[in-house]
Amino acid sequence: MIEVLATRWAYATFVVVMVAGLYMMIANANLVKKVIGLNLFQSAIFLFFIASAYVDGAKPAIVSPDGGGGPYVSPLPHVIVLTAIVVGVSLTAVALALIVRIHEEYGTVDESVLREVSDD
Repeated sequence: MIEVLATRWAYATFVVVMVAGLYMMIANANLVKKVIGLNLFQSAIFLFFIASAYVDGAKPAIVSPDGGGGPYVSPLPHVIVLTAIVVGVSLTAVALALIVRIHEEYGTVDESVLREVSDD
């Protein structure tokens, strides 16, 4: 078990970070903490993509002028993660802006209080 965790530490980290993010989104009533949990969950997905794209001993996907073979690392997962980071930052900014607006309107960011206010 220890050997598997030592060789697959990125996947173990992925699971721990993903569970922590999911727990933060479900267990907290504070909207800011939910957004932080969402970012943790998203970071875990990024880690999973990068870890799954890793090829031991592979080179970057840039062919040298003299040719040369060998295993190359696919740049596609890295491009996808880079795009997802940009989208994630944008979503976080929009979510935080909405939370600020909710706080200005209702004076709280607690989900349970907001539900009581919306029912009235």
